[in-house]
Amino acid sequence: MKSLWNDADASPFLNDPAALRAYTSRLLGADPDLVLHGGGNTSVKASAKDFYGDEVEVLYIKGSGWDLATIQPAGFAPVRMEAALRLAKFDALGDADMVRELRAAMLDPDAPTPSIEAIPHAVLPPKYVDHTHADAVVALTNQPNGAEVIREVYGDRVLVIDYVMPGFALAKAMADAAAGGDFSKLEGIILMNHGIFTFADDAKASYERMIKLVTEAEDHLAAKGAAQGVATAEYTPQPEDAVALAKTRKAVCDLRGGATLALWDRGAEAAGFAARPDAADLGTRGPLTPDHTIRTKRLPAVLEGGDAVADYAADYAAYFERNNDGSKQMLDQAPRWAIWPGKGTVSFGASLKDAGIVADIAAHTVKTIQMAEALGGWTALGEKPLFEIEYWELEQAKLRKGGGAPPLQGKIALVTGASAGIGRACAQALHDAGACVAVFDLKPDTPDSWSGDRKHGVAINLTHYDEVKARVDEVVQMWGGIDILVSNAGIFTAGANFEDMEMANWQRSLDVNLTSHMMLLKYCVPYLRHGVDPTAIYIGSRNVAAPGAGAGSYSCAKAAITQLVRVAALELAKEGVRVNIVHPDAVFDTELWTPEVLQRSADRYGMTVDEYKTRNLMKTEIKSADVGNMVVAMAGPAFAKTTGAQVPVDGGNDRVI
Repeated sequence: MKSLWNDADASPFLNDPAALRAYTSRLLGADPDLVLHGGGNTSVKASAKDFYGDEVEVLYIKGSGWDLATIQPAGFAPVRMEAALRLAKFDALGDADMVRELRAAMLDPDAPTPSIEAIPHAVLPPKYVDHTHADAVVALTNQPNGAEVIREVYGDRVLVIDYVMPGFALAKAMADAAAGGDFSKLEGIILMNHGIFTFADDAKASYERMIKLVTEAEDHLAAKGAAQGVATAEYTPQPEDAVALAKTRKAVCDLRGGATLALWDRGAEAAGFAARPDAADLGTRGPLTPDHTIRTKRLPAVLEGGDAVADYAADYAAYFERNNDGSKQMLDQAPRWAIWPGKGTVSFGASLKDAGIVADIAAHTVKTIQMAEALGGWTALGEKPLFEIEYWELEQAKLRKGGGAPPLQGKIALVTGASAGIGRACAQALHDAGACVAVFDLKPDTPDSWSGDRKHGVAINLTHYDEVKARVDEVVQMWGGIDILVSNAGIFTAGANFEDMEMANWQRSLDVNLTSHMMLLKYCVPYLRHGVDPTAIYIGSRNVAAPGAGAGSYSCAKAAITQLVRVAALELAKEGVRVNIVHPDAVFDTELWTPEVLQRSADRYGMTVDEYKTRNLMKTEIKSADVGNMVVAMAGPAFAKTTGAQVPVDGGNDRVI
């Protein structure tokens, strides 16, 4: 492990303790081997003036909900040192009372809530205090003889504290340790099964002590050959894997009571761990640190047998009953991650961010517990203290923070013909509503034009059916399933009366506007049947109900796709899959309607362009976004009991009505 301290980067902050504290905190947060997603804590003690201009001693402690990787000075809560130290003198103090009093002692009531570890930081004499959950250190502590291993590595340069519950219990243990410690000689404190503290009166010194002590732990693991205990392997997805993943995701969604993403890690380390014959045993001894329990639950599921998720739920209920004192209400019984023997790990989350956090924790867990096992035997905390953390009100409150979720959060959508126009509007509307959205389009720049958070673009010819099936499977392997199919891709073939129709014109329209849609549905049905409130939505045309002369190849294909929707609705209703179609009319903000085409069409009717664009009963222009909004509505609860429907988005057409 290397120090990331840079004198030039640090120099602007040297006269501002809070800014310097934020800088070194970000250095810690930059290394996931030290802290993951909101883990760890940092603080600095400094003087500040209160509202009345009086000088007071303040502890600037990381605010709850802030992440060390991105924290700024505003992310630190200023707590009056006098109050924090007085709280430490209580013999007992409820956690809710502790949090309330710490908030009452803040210099700025608008600052974030102080970390629950504010008092432990306050009782340590040095000015700067750093706390991480370094993987290498946890690998040393989580041994049958962990304290002896720590002494072997660090001697008397660190204090060792047996595991205690975070909050006031840890505050008292830290106060006792501080009272008997010589901080002129000590370099750190090791919390068994939890993590490490370092400290100094200088920000750089405290940070680099952390780097030094963690490096010593890494060196010890390397010297003992523990790193060689981390297995790696290659795994190539098999045709049946995507369906199995979708089934697992659906079982998890049912237990959680809502849409959940499933991220399959089949990288070398995840696959290597899952291929170990003892993977299930190793992985179900307990979490890497108790703090992870709030995100991952105590144990992962093991995906063996047909009822693995149901078996996990039953085991979880039994665990709850064993440890509940009657005052707790059981959380959902769904796993947050799973070991898929021979194939990797799967992480679940209601959002892509949440699933990603679990995936990161799982990746560090499987690597570190293998090193710990190779060192002397991976040993986790017992289930009772882990239960106390999982059901700790202060930690549960963190997860409840934030506004309501977007309506389609956790849903997975596939939209075709989505590089522009109606398809792009549908994809964007679904994405704005919270869904993960994959788009398929013929244009080569599709992967670049639709990429980023919850986006996946594929350049593909939808009449190349083997490739289409493979890309559909990849979407499932990426996010866990398909809940929403928007089948939009199409072309408007050159107009011609039937007596002048070229066979190529007719066949091309049928291939793209009809057959490719049928084939896509064929490939998606195995996943839609395991989706969350699954639906297939087709983009039709006003021409179905009100055709015009000279557009036979297009209109007939659209009429046939309407019949496809009706039959599919009959076939898939028993699977819980809804199938509906939207019939837009003359959506003018698409590439088809160039200014020249619009002008010619308007001239043909003796209208201005604006009159032509609003020639419906409501005298309103139909735009791509209007179709996108309708698709989002049809994918949501308002249409939960509607299938086989044809919905116009045309401003009212007298020929249709």
